[in-house]
Amino acid sequence: MQHLANVSELRGAKAHAAAIEVAGLSHVYAGREGQVPALEDIALTVGAGRFVVIVGPSGCGKTSLLMMMAGLRNQTSGTILCAGRPIDAPDPDRVGVVFQEASLFPWLTALDNIEFPLSIRHAPREERRRRANAMLELVGLQGFGGRYPHELSGGMKQRVSIARGLVQDPPVLLMDEPFAALDEQTRMTMGHELLRIWSQTAKTVVFVTHSLTEAVYLADEVLVMSARPGRIIDRVDITLPRPRTYEMMATDVFGRLRERIWQQIRKAT
Repeated sequence: MQHLANVSELRGAKAHAAAIEVAGLSHVYAGREGQVPALEDIALTVGAGRFVVIVGPSGCGKTSLLMMMAGLRNQTSGTILCAGRPIDAPDPDRVGVVFQEASLFPWLTALDNIEFPLSIRHAPREERRRRANAMLELVGLQGFGGRYPHELSGGMKQRVSIARGLVQDPPVLLMDEPFAALDEQTRMTMGHELLRIWSQTAKTVVFVTHSLTEAVYLADEVLVMSARPGRIIDRVDITLPRPRTYEMMATDVFGRLRERIWQQIRKAT
């Protein structure tokens, strides 16, 4: 309980700080038929310690925007600041990324997969093992460190992927539809587990999803994007109290929030 209190205090102290600032961001792809505008004049600020979810129709540029925040893709124009500094290349000290596919190395155990980002940076073995074990415990996989990916369920693989994204202790975690391939029951469980992990850290999370229920359940704020070229057309504050519970999904407030987001997406397509 003391740890959770400390996290809450830290999150409150950082509430007015910006973890990510995007201004005037646009992107144009060069296709066979000429220039294809993908993103247009994106401006957003993600406060430190916040859980922000991005939704929008397929092809609107959600993933492209996330990859630009990660430094994995360059924008045509505009700026992206992370912790007050530009990010134009991967920087695991500032930003961790969890992809839709777990993409674990099949020849490595769960623990070794988590350690991998530290090993390529030549961290001492004892430190790697200590940090990887701490992340394994955080994601609820104690006792499974010696298992190989083929011995893990889909949800367990994604837990390993989340642990790998956290092991370098970045202040920002970007997540690109990490639960999309899971069945509905597992997806709901993983969402609840992600909130538990987030509540025990001071991370800033930016999460992309197609599921409006998932968006409302997880977020402090939902950013709604239009069809291509993607623009932010609405910002929805999620006023549900925390900690979130499954029972909240049946409330009128939850339904109204979800309906507002859905109507915005319908208008924009």
